[in-house]
Amino acid sequence: MVDYRNVQQFLQSRVKRRNLIIGAGAFTGLAIASQFPQQRAIAKGRFSDYPFKLGVASGEPYDTSVVIWTRLAPEPLNGGGMPNVNVPIRWEVATDPSMRRIVSRGTVLATPELAHSVRVIVEGLLPHTWYWYRFHVNSEASPIGRTRTAPAAGSFSSQLKFALASCQHYEQGYYTAYKYMAEDDLDLVVHVGDYIYEGGINLTRPRQHNSTEIFTLEDYRNRHALYKTDANLQATHAAFPWIVTWDDHEVENNYANLISEIDTEPDQDPVIFAQRRAVAYQAYYEHMPLRPFSRPVGPDMQLYRRLNFGNLATFHVLDTRQYRTDQPCGDGTRTGCLDALSPQATITGQAQEEWLFDGLDKSSARWNILAQQVPIAQRDFTPGEGQSFSMDKWDGYVASRNRLMNFIAQRQPSNPVSLAGDVHSHWAMDLKANFDNPASATLASEFVCSSISSGGDGADITPAIQAYLPDNPHIKFYNGQRGYVRCTVTPTSWRSDYLVVSGVTTPFGTISNRASFVVDNGIPGIRQIV
Repeated sequence: MVDYRNVQQFLQSRVKRRNLIIGAGAFTGLAIASQFPQQRAIAKGRFSDYPFKLGVASGEPYDTSVVIWTRLAPEPLNGGGMPNVNVPIRWEVATDPSMRRIVSRGTVLATPELAHSVRVIVEGLLPHTWYWYRFHVNSEASPIGRTRTAPAAGSFSSQLKFALASCQHYEQGYYTAYKYMAEDDLDLVVHVGDYIYEGGINLTRPRQHNSTEIFTLEDYRNRHALYKTDANLQATHAAFPWIVTWDDHEVENNYANLISEIDTEPDQDPVIFAQRRAVAYQAYYEHMPLRPFSRPVGPDMQLYRRLNFGNLATFHVLDTRQYRTDQPCGDGTRTGCLDALSPQATITGQAQEEWLFDGLDKSSARWNILAQQVPIAQRDFTPGEGQSFSMDKWDGYVASRNRLMNFIAQRQPSNPVSLAGDVHSHWAMDLKANFDNPASATLASEFVCSSISSGGDGADITPAIQAYLPDNPHIKFYNGQRGYVRCTVTPTSWRSDYLVVSGVTTPFGTISNRASFVVDNGIPGIRQIV
């Protein structure tokens, strides 16, 4: 019997092994890569080369539907290499990995307006069920992907297991964590941002970007395509459905609403930056398995939303970039920044904050998950006397955090847990009523994942970080290596395993479980499994 938990082995058992050479991803030898035919010099049909070089993906699982995605791109780093015409793509979904028991099929148009990307909402599916899918165009077939629907509304499934991931700088390392994630026993992947990075080429790094800093729609499309050529990333997209949200680098580092990062950028004018944001949002939508309601309109895109997994868990997916006010005190790490306390400052915007509170108040889920970008917990970086905080995190928006913590204290939604990324390191933290008073009530828990590759190999801990941790007793764990967090959620407990990679500056790193933590149902706060 095939062990379907190991998607690579499963795909290898079903598909004839073939060669794929797509940049540095060729080192991995993953099964998803082995599905691609050999590159051809002679055009076949209307395509100059194999059109499914960016693989397949799925996401946004509901109980009876899921989104499946692909993009036609025979020349992915050259605008896609597609003619300026609509192209029909056939799709099919089956209940078996050999695609014999087809339960749904149809045809969708890939249009130049969306860079010949398609997303199909496959409906009429059974809840809590694995499915397999693929696409066809002319005589070409895409790789086979696997996806899973959510449990039925009102049901109480025994377990949900997912990976938390973020920050995958292509230049700074190989996607080794995705190699192991694709082999993991998961239902889902939750990615909380920095899917791409916008910067130019640095020849001192393990891999290189494909252009100078990106500004145009074609730039952003080519950058997304470069990232998606990575075979490890493709394998994980093909193995599980994803829930995605963005952070800053999908547009520009540390942007806030329509405010560009620094004065030296050519798009510091809000009107010009709005144009950059519009094309970045467009390219993001084109490359993610999102539902059509998220299709951007100019520089605006609906990304905050909810996904329910029966009565076990609800993901409240947040967007803390598009609506925030400017970072106080000029951004960076600051001491004594009174503007961080301004009641007018917001990291979510008023409409999203009200939406979040309303959803938490009405939720019937056992676990209420805030899938968002940056750490909520206070992190004081100054050892001993004095305090300093990062202005780009919730520490720069204290009024927003206080409103959230006060709401949780007063309304007591069931088991709130924050998930975050951004900081290229692992953290496990209690969320307190008053972070300056360790004796104050613990109201919720927060798990922050490290990066997939951003920051290079990293280290377990540094003397500078070790020095300030005693001033933050609500911080239960820190690690600065690359990796991801595997979360196992049951009706009685939540377990987070902090998985770390030995290195990412070569493609041969190994993975290990650095630490594990548990939150018990009805008892806010994190305890370590020894």
